[in-house]
Amino acid sequence: MLVETYVCAYMSASTIQQDTVMNQPETIADGWHCPAERTLDLLAGKWRPMVIFWLMDGPLRFNELQRRLGAITHRTLSKTLKEMEADGLVHRKDYGEMPPRVDYSLTARGRSLKPVLQAMEKWAQTHAGR
Repeated sequence: MLVETYVCAYMSASTIQQDTVMNQPETIADGWHCPAERTLDLLAGKWRPMVIFWLMDGPLRFNELQRRLGAITHRTLSKTLKEMEADGLVHRKDYGEMPPRVDYSLTARGRSLKPVLQAMEKWAQTHAGR
């Protein structure tokens, strides 16, 4: 049985509120979640959006990515990349050479977040300092 749930949803590219009707199953084990919540989970954290930003131009080796990010520690970047790989956002290519050579690139799923980041950038430019 479906129950109509009225939700005040925010449009992703604007600040206009719009009432939407969403059909939800009556019983969801862990409660109802906003569809945008999964996207926010994928972008959560200080470094994930910046990693995606820098990898948009193409593959980078670990040290080059760390230099571009600036203040990130080796441990934090390593952990972030492993999590993003597990989420299907980043591809890790190990060449099996000595010294180790590893490239990181975005998967199709990671590249699909580009318009989301662009919308966030546009919003920040419009509303910065308010």
